[in-house]
Amino acid sequence: MTRMVILKVVTYSCKWCNEIHVGPIGHPFKSCRGPRASIRKGTHEWGEAVVEDILVPLEAYHLYDRLGNRITHDERFSVPRVPAVVELCIQAGVDLPEYPTKRRRKPIIRIGKKEFVDADESELPDLDPEAPTPEILAEIPDSEIIPPSSEEDIALLAEETLQTWEEMRDGARRLMKMYPVRVCGYCPEVHIGPSGHKAQNCGAHKHQQRNGQHRWQTAVLNDLIPPRYVWHVPDVDRPMERELRNFYGQAPAVVELCVQAGAAVPEHYKPTMRLDVGIRTNVGEAEMAV
Repeated sequence: MTRMVILKVVTYSCKWCNEIHVGPIGHPFKSCRGPRASIRKGTHEWGEAVVEDILVPLEAYHLYDRLGNRITHDERFSVPRVPAVVELCIQAGVDLPEYPTKRRRKPIIRIGKKEFVDADESELPDLDPEAPTPEILAEIPDSEIIPPSSEEDIALLAEETLQTWEEMRDGARRLMKMYPVRVCGYCPEVHIGPSGHKAQNCGAHKHQQRNGQHRWQTAVLNDLIPPRYVWHVPDVDRPMERELRNFYGQAPAVVELCVQAGAAVPEHYKPTMRLDVGIRTNVGEAEMAV
């Protein structure tokens, strides 16, 4: 759905840094920190954005046995990586043929602090292969996407996209209370499982002193589904002014994208979007504001 909405709402990404902007004209704020930013005095160079700029593609290692041995450094290229949210759903019970996983129908038997054996499941009845499974929607190729033709269809699609975004985040939040998710304290690497992997692929600041090892800690929802915050454009027909920056709010890119496409603003995003702040008409008024 996001791909179809992005065809209607113009979205930009800076060619030099990871900042993005949703709106007909890129914002004028000189906040670029990319290569040669000092020569450009922090000015962004805007180009066309893609869906991956809106929804950050965060991947994690797929575990065949979530209670098995931790992934070693030598296994870092042999273990497949999948989107982190998909891996969380797989461990929670979703079956994907291309990513098999071990299921236990009885609690394990612990024989030591780090040793256990599987309980005997021979007396359990065989699983019904004809049992219905949840339908998993396939991604539509870009070549087959047909943009909506009317403003009503666009607004409806934006509402559905925003609802799907909220349902995904709410579902992931609830799953994280049952299935542990780890994040590195230095880099964005995440791991779905009770213990983080041992692959030494951390590239954050001073990683040489840690030999590339991650420092795992409990993750929060924004570690698993990072929201890309953008400036909220209060009026798409009026360009943003650099001198009025303090009056503008921000919102996750998906939310701003859907709002500009016609969706209603969710209540819990209104404070960050600063909808109750009056935008001054000129710099003189802004200087007089307390």
